[in-house]
Amino acid sequence: MGEGMALNRHKSNRTAKSTVLGVLSLLLAAPILLFAAGGGLRSLGHAGERAAVLSAALQMPDSSMELLEQRFRDQFFGEAEKTPAAEPKKDSTAAAPAPSPDETQGAENSGTAAAPKIPDKYAAPIISEDFSGRDNSNLLEYKSGLIKNETTFEDEEVLALLEHGMKLRFADTGDPQVLIVHTHATEAFEQYDAPQYDTRNTWRSTDNNRNMVALGAAMAQVLEENGIGVIHDTTQHDYPSYNGSYDRSAKTIKSYLEEYPTIRVVLDLHRDAMQRDDAIVKPVTEIGGKKVSQVMIIAACDDGTMNIPEWRENLRFAVTLQDYMETVSPGLTRPVYFCYRKYNMDLTTGSLLIEFGTNANTLEEGICSAQLCGQALADLINDYKDEE
Repeated sequence: MGEGMALNRHKSNRTAKSTVLGVLSLLLAAPILLFAAGGGLRSLGHAGERAAVLSAALQMPDSSMELLEQRFRDQFFGEAEKTPAAEPKKDSTAAAPAPSPDETQGAENSGTAAAPKIPDKYAAPIISEDFSGRDNSNLLEYKSGLIKNETTFEDEEVLALLEHGMKLRFADTGDPQVLIVHTHATEAFEQYDAPQYDTRNTWRSTDNNRNMVALGAAMAQVLEENGIGVIHDTTQHDYPSYNGSYDRSAKTIKSYLEEYPTIRVVLDLHRDAMQRDDAIVKPVTEIGGKKVSQVMIIAACDDGTMNIPEWRENLRFAVTLQDYMETVSPGLTRPVYFCYRKYNMDLTTGSLLIEFGTNANTLEEGICSAQLCGQALADLINDYKDEE
């Protein structure tokens, strides 16, 4: 295999035809989770105003169907069939449903172009906010980054784990060492950089030029340009069915690990979602004169029931990657989310889930972040190569 060759595998998409009622049925069958950042969780936001953080990668139970049904009813039926919407909970966050078979996210991303007028009844605010966490004393500092410790480990114990340093090493070769996948490939973004959004938006697209696959392509290109062997799998594991996405992506990951034993890093790229009342929240900063979506790395911890033997090394890799990003691009990252989640991180050392912004960010902002993350990863890999 040539130096820095990027391998792109396109598995054939399943086609689906449905009537309007069939589309609604698919939407209502999508799993939903309202993940509140209150209760026992320490807040990332301002005091008294906790942002609800949804890792779109969560395996979600069937719930909140009435709210979802109301949200999409007026897209497929007339006004007469609408019912009063349930009052949203403060700082609640719900995952967008699976897309309909022929759904796309509109025209090309317009970035800073003027957004079209949204009818008043469908217009709701977008809140832009810096989630770097520098003003939050509950976060654990490590090198240039921060950690949101949501485990039973004391902060001192976590720091003790990190003192050993990252043991992961890379070969000086063009063979594949990085695998990029998308468990939820159809996650998409706002079309315009604007103060309002259209509540009818589902933030899903089957067009790989507008969803998470576009971010994966941007990261893969940067890695390739730096001489890093990378495989970018473009399979839409969440389409046409959202349920079972992680089982399907696990099979994909295992097949690549078997075929390419040189792979050292597996990255599952997602975008997050945050909502406060009727507003959606946009984690954003400016780097090099450009708006970029802030990035959150999720590192799994094992409570003894999850069978993630290398979670300690994954955590060390996560904080090292964050340190590289923050050193070159201060403010790019949100705190590393250290939690009891699995996300296929049991499959190999060097497995991380990375959230690029939220549904309130634009595609352009997400691509800029993916490029910066890709450069940081390339620098890390080149600095941690095996000695001859």
